[in-house]
Amino acid sequence: MRRGDKPVNIEVTEPVRVEALDLDAQGIARLTPNEEELAEGQGGKVIFIKGALPTELVTYTITSDKARFSKAKVREILKPAVFRAEPKCAAFGVCGGCTMQHLDIRAQVAMKQRVLEDDLHHIAKVQPEEIFRPMGGPAWEYRHRARLSAVNRSIKKGTVLIGFHEGKSGYVADMLACEILPKHVSDLLPEMRRLVMGLSIVDRMPQIEIAIGESEDPNSDDPKKSKPVTALVFRNLQALTPADEQLLRDFADLYQVWIWLQPKGIETVAPFYPDAGKLCYRLPEFEIEMPFKPADFTQVNHMMNRVLVSKAIRLLEVKATDRVLDLFCGIGNFTLPLARKAKQVLGIEGLATLTTRAKANAEHNGLQDKVSFMQSDLFEVTTETITSWGKAERWLMDPPREGAMEICKSLADLHLQKSDLLPERIVYVSCNPKTLARDADILCHQAGYTLKGAGIVNMFPHTSHVESMAVFDKT
Repeated sequence: MRRGDKPVNIEVTEPVRVEALDLDAQGIARLTPNEEELAEGQGGKVIFIKGALPTELVTYTITSDKARFSKAKVREILKPAVFRAEPKCAAFGVCGGCTMQHLDIRAQVAMKQRVLEDDLHHIAKVQPEEIFRPMGGPAWEYRHRARLSAVNRSIKKGTVLIGFHEGKSGYVADMLACEILPKHVSDLLPEMRRLVMGLSIVDRMPQIEIAIGESEDPNSDDPKKSKPVTALVFRNLQALTPADEQLLRDFADLYQVWIWLQPKGIETVAPFYPDAGKLCYRLPEFEIEMPFKPADFTQVNHMMNRVLVSKAIRLLEVKATDRVLDLFCGIGNFTLPLARKAKQVLGIEGLATLTTRAKANAEHNGLQDKVSFMQSDLFEVTTETITSWGKAERWLMDPPREGAMEICKSLADLHLQKSDLLPERIVYVSCNPKTLARDADILCHQAGYTLKGAGIVNMFPHTSHVESMAVFDKT
């Protein structure tokens, strides 16, 4: 019987065995088909069970029932999986930030690798010549960027909630700590509640963005210089009163944080107190220091970013005589390290604000003579666009979730034209395995490339996010 989308609450005591896991970390089980399903040649109904893991025997409570599948939550685990882990965070299961804390970290990595391989097989119809060993790092306290929501309503009277949203919900999770944030920031969550509660604009402060930079001098005896720099961007939809401003200053002094304000759009983000400071991350292998602003896009996991950059540049096999293109270059995360290896690097990005920041970072690192930057809409690329970029032996692409389809299609057109503008090697860094696989299909079957290797980077432990890397060679 079809019950539509209305939530239900049906307890099922007949146990089922969980067969697989989806990317939302829901266990997938299939019921024995009934006579009608058998007659139509169908399998049994699929049940997506929140909190269940493959190989487990569970009972469950149905929360949403449709014709071909139901959604449910675990009622009782009769036989736990050997790779089940004890969630570390008290908000797990409510907060939507992490969905896999109940799964051993090694199993998380294996699952993400399988997702990448399956997408390449089913979508691109290709298999890498080499599967790279998965790259991983710290499983906790790794997140150096976060956007927290603040809301002045709670079941507890007079409480401001500050945290991530609940899973697939507009509600903010009631969380007093976060295990994937560095401890000094996690410890600030209750203090930020009290701060916002004391402001006159408590109802007009919907968001706090966190950006953590590396310490000014990790070897210094001065605690202020050896601690990470933490910036908090308060989204103030109403002007602060003098009393509000003093509360923010006192908070900054007490907890040694850098307060920024954002009264309107992202272009209005500006430091408030103290007057000066520096956010940066470093890539020691390439002697790069990368200053950034809290609103700039940077990787949330500094340690894994070092691994990612190092691996990508090794795979690109840049020679000192090469000219390299870095597409979707951002503030120069790959561009500047590439400039340490190549003769010349051109970074291309769609936002003028980012190319401006990238140029400043090149000057900061003394690389302005080896790099140049261009603003261009990389989602509207033609063969003429690529021709305007000029010949480059190596390309690195790090697109957003949408991928780089128009670029790949233009490369396919150039391949048909027997153009010499196609790069010898492309390293493609992806945050979405499905769009990577779609683009791999074009590169391998239309543009004359071979998929030499692919693998994952566990940039976001305990989440369903799959960061990956692939290498394409011109054949």
